[in-house]
Amino acid sequence: MKRTEEVVVVATDLDGTLLRSDRTISERTASAMAAAASAGIEVVWATARARHSIDELAASCGFRGTAIGANGAVVLDLAGGTPTIVATTSVPAETVASAKSVVRALVPGVAFATVGATRFVAEAGYAELCVFADHHRHPHEMELSDHGLSADVESTVKIVARHKDTTSEALYELVAAAGVDGVELTHSGAPYIEMSAAGISKASALQKLCERWGISPVSVAAVGDARNDLPMLAWAGTALCPSNAAQVVRAVADRVLESNDDDAVARYLEELTARRAEL
Repeated sequence: MKRTEEVVVVATDLDGTLLRSDRTISERTASAMAAAASAGIEVVWATARARHSIDELAASCGFRGTAIGANGAVVLDLAGGTPTIVATTSVPAETVASAKSVVRALVPGVAFATVGATRFVAEAGYAELCVFADHHRHPHEMELSDHGLSADVESTVKIVARHKDTTSEALYELVAAAGVDGVELTHSGAPYIEMSAAGISKASALQKLCERWGISPVSVAAVGDARNDLPMLAWAGTALCPSNAAQVVRAVADRVLESNDDDAVARYLEELTARRAEL
């Protein structure tokens, strides 16, 4: 187990971790985040989600902190009540094209969508496989193009891919084994795989934030439930997961908390807040 100092930053994944299974934030969790902030504990959201769904969740619970979106490719400041984009890391257009080509060759029939800081452009075949919960967008309202997001309109920060007959986990394993140059491949447990620019993850974004704040990794706790949380859990001084986390995550956690439906993150924040009150 890693040695830790007083935790002053808690970075938490959303789906399967902070959120309950119905994808809502409980009143207990909202209160715990607010109390932690008042006690001087910085709560950071770290998610694969896009700006618009982060905004909706923040509005639902009054969260006014910092959010890492798109698996580290976008950083948002929610202090003003609306998400202000403070940093983005894009995937070069030539890398987007080559990554798609490599994955198509590996798994014929794969469909793609390209994600920008504010936009989402899907191939028609990708949209046909979607339900609202996949990207918090109605499939029939998705912007469609077989050419992806145009770089002269908005840069791509993430590529997502799926296949009608291949599970996302199987697709991840196939692509990971082959390797794709120039991208960071990950999987969040959703029905698609995700690719950001090489070296970009929740961990890389969290590290930059903490360096700016003058906070070392030993004073950071990270909570997550899926493969895309692993780099962040490895970087933080304390690695935590809810009891519903994937086995690959449970295996590296310093501590397994209660389940997401039992307000795991809220309970941990309450512990930290009570501890600070005793100092």
